[in-house]
Amino acid sequence: MTTNGPPKSHGRKSIRANLKPQSLMDETPDLVGVFQARIITLFPDLFPGVLGASLTGKALQEGLWQLHTHDLREHGIGKHRNVDDTPAGGGAGMVLRADVVGLALAEAQAHARGRWPILYMSPRGRVFDQAMASDLAHADGVTILCGRFEGVDERVLEEFNVTEVSLGDFVMTGGEIAAQAILDAAVRLIPGVLGNAASTEAESHANGLLEHPQYTRPAEWAGRKIPDVIMSGNHAEVSKWRRQMSEELTQIRRPDLWKKHKKN
Repeated sequence: MTTNGPPKSHGRKSIRANLKPQSLMDETPDLVGVFQARIITLFPDLFPGVLGASLTGKALQEGLWQLHTHDLREHGIGKHRNVDDTPAGGGAGMVLRADVVGLALAEAQAHARGRWPILYMSPRGRVFDQAMASDLAHADGVTILCGRFEGVDERVLEEFNVTEVSLGDFVMTGGEIAAQAILDAAVRLIPGVLGNAASTEAESHANGLLEHPQYTRPAEWAGRKIPDVIMSGNHAEVSKWRRQMSEELTQIRRPDLWKKHKKN
């Protein structure tokens, strides 16, 4: 994933024809110039999930971004609409079939335009970070494949040039939660979603460091006071203190990030 130009704004609310009937969540026609997320999943009812709440949900309602699901089961084989089969060569579990996933990906990519990566939530993928979230917010859209069982036939990943992405070194039962986490991280960076662009500039990972401690009223709580420098009104000193705290926290809690930060 590479950054290409400034983040997308919501652009014009022109519509493009869409011949496939939409679910209730997807009744809105495709909006031109609006970031779109297309999710391929066995559990479309899990969406929008947490993405439908708070600021991402408000932005979804306002058309700052769009979310569509593609039910993998609709492309299943036979009367039982099977989507998986036993691993070639033997082994435990089941594997999502290339012919089934391929049809779902083709359906989703029929809507793609411009720079539109395809991601697969996988524990063997590159670990997702803030740089990837920012890069995704610059794209025109994204298609996310949510895996289940033992994984996906490797051939379909190769055929569609899919990028594997992980949330960390652990395994989940499916990719739906991971997909929502990734979209939340990216969508909040789209102009207008947070309402205040400055709020993303000093947060953790925005500059390669962890965020400094935050405080608010009351000035004293449980015998603990807000540091005097914060209450001094001296903005230069406050900025200096915050930078110092960010550096100290990063060194202590994330020496890996600190090492990378010093190199840059």
